[in-house]
Amino acid sequence: MADRVLVIGSGGREHALAWKLAQSPQVKHVYVAPGNAGTADNGKISNSAVPISNHAALAQFCRDQEIKLVVVGPEVPLAAGIVDDLTAAGVRCFGPTAKAAQLESSKSFTKAFLDRHEIPTARWKSFSDSKAACSFINSANFPALVVKASGLAAGKGVIVASNKEEACKAVTEIMQDKTFGTAGETVVVEELLEGEEISCLCFSDGITIAPMPPAQDHKRLMDGDEGPNTGGMGAYSPAPQVKMC
Repeated sequence: MADRVLVIGSGGREHALAWKLAQSPQVKHVYVAPGNAGTADNGKISNSAVPISNHAALAQFCRDQEIKLVVVGPEVPLAAGIVDDLTAAGVRCFGPTAKAAQLESSKSFTKAFLDRHEIPTARWKSFSDSKAACSFINSANFPALVVKASGLAAGKGVIVASNKEEACKAVTEIMQDKTFGTAGETVVVEELLEGEEISCLCFSDGITIAPMPPAQDHKRLMDGDEGPNTGGMGAYSPAPQVKMC
């Protein structure tokens, strides 16, 4: 028997999720909330206006439409506990709990987690005071030139500086000018690591891990790694720097 599925989100990622889910013979229909132009009345896929920030209303919508699975794409609803609340309401949901989502929603939490579990990471320190952050940048015994808004900033909250002056300017922009809003109330100042960057994402049910192909994310706005970081433009997969077994 085919089931109905709800995808949460409105970007290209959610479009791709809905497109792939709709190909399954086990899926009768895919709703996307709020969705986008590409997911509006597209075969087995349609948009829904159900408010995704109102978890009680969302759970009721799932019951009314007999939705058997909710797949969450964006980080913000995950950090807000959408999986916790829907699961408590008896709705099956694919995505991390709010506690697990801290690995994405708080860079300072993630860096402390990596240190605690002895997972290699660039040297770092977090700050809630801009003067202390700049003092650290100027006195660190390594190039502390990467400044990150600790919270969620739609993939744009990282500034890679070319010198200490630029790094301190980034701290001021994030913490005092509020370039990234409340996401920058805490900043992580990190060691600059040079070289190729590869991302390897995995699906997991808490027991089994299924890796996706490695990808490389060219985030700079202009050619030659120039300009500010973007939300992820220019990503490609597979990445030739990593050989799949």
